[in-house]
Amino acid sequence: MIKALIGKKIGMTQIFDQDGMIVPVTVIEAGPCTVVEKKNKQSDGYDALQLGYGEAKSFRLNKPVLGKFTKNNLTPVKVLKEFRSSEIDEIKIGDTIDISVFNDVNSVSITGISKGKGYQGVVKRWGFAGGKDTHGSMFHRAPGSIGQSSYPSKVFKGLRMPGHMGMAKNTVLNLKLVKIDGEQNLMYVKGAVPGANNNIIYIYAADKSGRKLNK
Repeated sequence: MIKALIGKKIGMTQIFDQDGMIVPVTVIEAGPCTVVEKKNKQSDGYDALQLGYGEAKSFRLNKPVLGKFTKNNLTPVKVLKEFRSSEIDEIKIGDTIDISVFNDVNSVSITGISKGKGYQGVVKRWGFAGGKDTHGSMFHRAPGSIGQSSYPSKVFKGLRMPGHMGMAKNTVLNLKLVKIDGEQNLMYVKGAVPGANNNIIYIYAADKSGRKLNK
């Protein structure tokens, strides 16, 4: 069985563990997800499932996407995500995969889009120390020298400079799965998860190194 789901970040809170210690956790609505498409090595070159999450209104979808649902008599969904897995022989299009696939899982890796920070300088974006704040140094939060004057007379690509920060795809590895609420499709994960509340995230069962187990 594939051990991956599409979910939504609800927010952060804290719960008590078995030893009575407070644990900071992120609450995630994980699934349920519908199997929208199934791929195999014979036709596509690899084994994978395309899962759908959240209901969508038909008039908001274009004809090619809507045709995928009408062909298989499925309810249109908002989010589609493909998960590669070799254990998909018994799964059929239209099946529902819920949070129960994580019942025997201890840790997960979660992928999401981080919060946008806008245009930021080098101190906030890259952690530069900056210059002195006193004696009129005029070098407080500036990046400093970025190139050469005579040779090669250019700024090399990849230099850490001010620019847009955040709104990037990030994966947090090996988060401890503290609790699962099967009735409400909620999971409680120790630590922070990338993105703002109500953001779509992708959850994978992981080993201690954070490597995804569903492949």
